[in-house]
Amino acid sequence: MEVTVKELLEVGVYFGHPSRQFDPRIRPYLFGKRQGIYIIDISKTCEKIYQAAEVLQRFAREKKSILFVGTKKQAHDVIKEVAEQTSQPYVNYRWIGGTLTNFNAIRKRIERLEEIEKLEESGQINYYTKKEASIILKEKEELLKKFNGIRHLRELPGIMVVVDIKKEINAVAEAKKLGIPVVGIVDTNGNPELADYPIPANDDGFKSIQLLLGKLSEAIKEAQSEKEIMEEKQNTQEEGEKNVADSGDDKETA
Repeated sequence: MEVTVKELLEVGVYFGHPSRQFDPRIRPYLFGKRQGIYIIDISKTCEKIYQAAEVLQRFAREKKSILFVGTKKQAHDVIKEVAEQTSQPYVNYRWIGGTLTNFNAIRKRIERLEEIEKLEESGQINYYTKKEASIILKEKEELLKKFNGIRHLRELPGIMVVVDIKKEINAVAEAKKLGIPVVGIVDTNGNPELADYPIPANDDGFKSIQLLLGKLSEAIKEAQSEKEIMEEKQNTQEEGEKNVADSGDDKETA
């Protein structure tokens, strides 16, 4: 995974918010101010992307889940795409309170979703009246919106990637409470101290979000591929050793 200043410039990663929307704690990551708009120091952005990517690769190698969170309109589709590309859970509709801190209750809602899907698959939904079936299917659609991205999450994630620390403050607060580290894209109106691994960048532009998440996704996929190759080599080696051992046993029997 490589990041260049040129590509960050091309998608406007450096554009911050107007000076009236400013969190002073972001100051160390600023280049300056132009026409009332804060400009992010793109060299710092580049540095922080590499740091975040390295951490995410470590979690990917350890096969710990990486939860992607981004519910704003500009992030909605990108979050889903990147999470699915890396086979990771995601939240892109709305953060439901207790998603992490009351995980068992959330799992019960997901189980309810799976129960409804089984009713459909088995045809048992047809035994309900039209009105009852309609209510159940509406419930299913609502559950899908809320929980589809985390339906395969069986335990708490190892780390969280957040687009817009300020907007997703509830998600960040839950992660902090449980000691789950946070990689966060932080604009000039956000507090970088809320993220364990902040990435100072424009979190409102679609292209900016797409590039940043794309780079992190690329890093994760690299680590996943490395892990698969290592496991394949190990399995091949173990198989070879087993065959040698079996061959020795056959000779002794003969």
